[in-house]
Amino acid sequence: MTLSLREDGTAESVGPLERARLEKAAQDAGFDLSASPEGNWLIFRSTAFPHALGLSAEPDEGYRVGLSDTVIGRQIASEFGIDVVEATEPWATRLDGVPDYQTLHRLLERIAAMWRVVAGSGLRNFEEKGSKLPNTTEAIRLAVQRVGQDIFRASLLEYWGGRCAVNGLDVPELLRASHIKPWADCASDAERLDVFNGLLLAPHLDALFDGGWVTFLSSGQMRISDELDVASRACLGISGTEVIPGLTDKHQAYLAWHRERCFRQGR
Repeated sequence: MTLSLREDGTAESVGPLERARLEKAAQDAGFDLSASPEGNWLIFRSTAFPHALGLSAEPDEGYRVGLSDTVIGRQIASEFGIDVVEATEPWATRLDGVPDYQTLHRLLERIAAMWRVVAGSGLRNFEEKGSKLPNTTEAIRLAVQRVGQDIFRASLLEYWGGRCAVNGLDVPELLRASHIKPWADCASDAERLDVFNGLLLAPHLDALFDGGWVTFLSSGQMRISDELDVASRACLGISGTEVIPGLTDKHQAYLAWHRERCFRQGR
């Protein structure tokens, strides 16, 4: 059975029709293992990632979502403008007040997409495709690199929801998959394909970041090189107040590398 919340925050059962709707939304998003009731939740899992998700229906026809991952929970809550409650048993994060079924459907698709790339789907895809190409010539090596960069771009589009991490531009054809630690400097394919080693950026921000004209602090705030004068900053539409929301601890080592090795320190 699925579950509806009482006034005290616990849950009560609801009918089979609601359960079928919740199961369909989860399955459409890629939660391909059979649902199971556990305590006050209907639990969904996938063969593609280790995380668990819980769903319950609220009395006002909205929904409540539990996640075993705090980082993704915060980012999803920010994207959808939904209240987030952290460290509530049995979940690391709980999203309250999902207003309707359509929003729930989109929300579950985003959660599953982010969990897939965080679990290394890009690296697995690259290893599978790369193993079919003999790495014997420079041409083949470049072909393998192009495959990897295409997979990396797809992973970043998934992770950032098809929007620039800085200004929210949502035209995927214009966005650039920007490595924080460049491909050539990475020690392994795992680093090269790590979704946390990348930012999805608008073209001008990608050029600035790649050239070391801007970097980002651990807080996500942009820092602009002193080598870029005020007039140039105005032409580019940047002020240094820009912030990347939703950076995780896993981004920090790469960003520290960029600040130390790529950023133009200037005067």
